[in-house]
Amino acid sequence: MATIVDVASLAGVSTSTVSHVLNDTRHVEPETRARVMTAVRATGYRRDALARSMRRTRTDSIGLVISDAGEPAFADMVHGVEEAAAQHGLSLLLANSAEDPARELSAVEALLDRRVDGLIIARAAGSAAGLLERIREEKKPFVLLDRLANLDVDQVGVNNHSAMAALVDHLTTGGHQRILLVSGDLRVSSLRERYDGFHTAMRERGFEVPEGLLCEGTITAASTFEQVGKLLSSSAEQPSAILACSTLLAAGALRAVQHKGLQVPGNLAFAAFDGFTYSDLFEPQITTVRQPAFRLGESAVNLLMRRLGNPSAPTKILRLDSEIEFRRSTQ
Repeated sequence: MATIVDVASLAGVSTSTVSHVLNDTRHVEPETRARVMTAVRATGYRRDALARSMRRTRTDSIGLVISDAGEPAFADMVHGVEEAAAQHGLSLLLANSAEDPARELSAVEALLDRRVDGLIIARAAGSAAGLLERIREEKKPFVLLDRLANLDVDQVGVNNHSAMAALVDHLTTGGHQRILLVSGDLRVSSLRERYDGFHTAMRERGFEVPEGLLCEGTITAASTFEQVGKLLSSSAEQPSAILACSTLLAAGALRAVQHKGLQVPGNLAFAAFDGFTYSDLFEPQITTVRQPAFRLGESAVNLLMRRLGNPSAPTKILRLDSEIEFRRSTQ
């Protein structure tokens, strides 16, 4: 493996000159700089990034842990984080917890071992109680993404309550009073907020929500399919609309509707949060609450950079507005 001495010898300069060129710590004449970079390429020399970061106390890298990389909304958040990190000259290390608290904690430990400058976390359902304390022990700045908490820490998410209120208003104005809510795992804070927002919005409009119109606790499309199917079969009065709180839940619920031989929007109106990739190819096209996922990722990086620049800055919690795409499924 080539060393800095090899580069200096080939370029005909001192090792300190090579160091100044590579670290941009002192002016070096263009001709000399060019010789050094030619020697770097010729020898295949690579700087010891870890040793360099130990001298600088920074690694110019951040860690991102998300709960489900397969979800379209999370994929867009990752792209937002990647883009903003690149603009700040940062490398991104990505981990997927797959909604497993143990795997999430292991990912955070691995990122801390790699001495990332900070962390962005979309926490898993049932996230380990000591996870954030572990990060604080290392004095690492962090930002909570999408799945927020009642904590005095930097966070960025969406206005779930207002989005749900607007969706309920749209459905009830269209004559739907019996709405089946597919809320999923209520340990996930964003799903809990949508669940609470639904109940509040229905109550404010004078409508009750029977137990037979609530699908709670499912964590896969398969379990959602099974439970929604049972509710559609056993409910004394059939719902006139279904509202799913995530893409995964929507997939399971739509499959159950199809399995029962029901038509959207003929027999049931249907709406969902987050939505599907290439949703315009669906027939009918589905009314969707679309998160500003890319901007969420960008905002998380900006919050983290703010904290890195000023560790004593006041805590900042951002709530971005979603956009509702009204389509044929709720007409």
